[in-house]
Amino acid sequence: MNYLGALGIKLRMRPMERAAFFAAWGAKKLKGVCVCGSGLYGNAATRMSEIVPSDGTYAYGGYPDIDALYKQQALETDRKKREAMLHQIQQTLHERVRFGPIFEFNWPSAIGPRVEEPALMLINPYPWSAPLEEVRLKKK
Repeated sequence: MNYLGALGIKLRMRPMERAAFFAAWGAKKLKGVCVCGSGLYGNAATRMSEIVPSDGTYAYGGYPDIDALYKQQALETDRKKREAMLHQIQQTLHERVRFGPIFEFNWPSAIGPRVEEPALMLINPYPWSAPLEEVRLKKK
């Protein structure tokens, strides 16, 4: 809020209990800036399913051409064609500035030449290094 306030965008925080937040989000009652995120497991198509198509659970509007492309990719059996369609959807959303990314999740993961045990997927299906106590470096 402070960063946007420095740019002249005035915001008011509205703290909500988790269940009330998801109910209001699904009912399309949240207005203005919403720090919202979907964390569905799966591939790009699965992760888009709730916010990209107009009929998505948390979608506030949409575009008929993107809806048609989303439905088309779901029926496509050729992996390369489907991948190209998903990239086209992402590029179109980017060009139309439908979403405004305001933060990036950075999860601690241990990968590299000095890592003996990265501890990836030790807590299934958590794909990052965890528990961190299990991450081990190679002895020199």
